[in-house]
Amino acid sequence: MKLILAIIRPEKLEDVKRALEEAGIYPLTVVEVRGRGEQKGITIMYRGRPITIDLIPKVELQIVVRDEDVEKVVDIITKTARTGRPGDGRIFIIPVEESIRVRTGEREK
Repeated sequence: MKLILAIIRPEKLEDVKRALEEAGIYPLTVVEVRGRGEQKGITIMYRGRPITIDLIPKVELQIVVRDEDVEKVVDIITKTARTGRPGDGRIFIIPVEESIRVRTGEREK
């Protein structure tokens, strides 16, 4: 099993959720986060003055899938969340040793 951490633009969340559901991928945790990448933040004009915002609101998706579903999920996220502009996000893939269902104690490796 693998944990897929995907950091995407908040406005792309519903599109990504819908695309994952259409592919039969339902388990999903969503966390609102703030951060910056290579773009180092953005500068906006507020009352005629430039203001730099270096921690930009993003959404982190946490999805645990079987090894054979990793590429499918990564492909869905990259195609659905991409705008082509800096700040589209990042995907990390992390090994999961074991999953334990709290309700039943069932274990899956």
